[in-house]
Amino acid sequence: MPEPGSKRGRDAEKTRETILDTAEVAFAEHGFDGARIDAIARASGYNISLLFQYFGDKLGLYVAVLKRIDREITALQERLLAPMFEDEAIVGSVPTFKAFLETIVRTDFDYLLDHPRFLRMLTWEMAEGWQTYAQLAPQLHFEEIGQVETLLHAAQRTRLLRSDFSPLIQMTLILQVCQAYLASLPLYRLLLPGEEVSSARALARGREYLVALLVHGMLVDLKDDEAEETRERGSRPEARNDDTR
Repeated sequence: MPEPGSKRGRDAEKTRETILDTAEVAFAEHGFDGARIDAIARASGYNISLLFQYFGDKLGLYVAVLKRIDREITALQERLLAPMFEDEAIVGSVPTFKAFLETIVRTDFDYLLDHPRFLRMLTWEMAEGWQTYAQLAPQLHFEEIGQVETLLHAAQRTRLLRSDFSPLIQMTLILQVCQAYLASLPLYRLLLPGEEVSSARALARGREYLVALLVHGMLVDLKDDEAEETRERGSRPEARNDDTR
């Protein structure tokens, strides 16, 4: 194996990235089943034996493409969500938890908007019943998902979430609703020929609509929480003593 810092190592990494970029385009355009590894090799400018040497087979190449995306998403989540995870009061206050949920929705929406090939790959997977994804899911990174799921369970215990429905499904639906909205932009252009639905302004408005829709559907009403806090303060001995002075 070439040393990572050597010219040969850099050339190998460049070759690998070129193949992954080409494969990502092919999987986005044709799905896993429709993408052909010989066509990927030709488009990348490398012979097919080199692809097999680097990735083993088509599934190995698909795994490598998704692992690269997975690393990007993980780094993004760590940068945006890590400070919130460190806040112990996150599940003790509706405004704090609301900000956390809003960040997740905006992060998912913006990532899919900025990575249309990944958006198409997800849509192919959904259309094909997630059969390919099921074969490789154990190889991907799910630590952040478990972390968020644990947090949502805590939010259920503190009654910040409206429902006791599966936190994992609730969290996954955030991504899927963003996916459905962005994947349906061509349909919206057909339905609304006189309106601009994919300008930067329209996309920002659509994103905030989804933030409001999803967060309101998941979170208790703020006024209900404030009323509950008022009731709790009124039931405390010190509060009753103050009232009787």
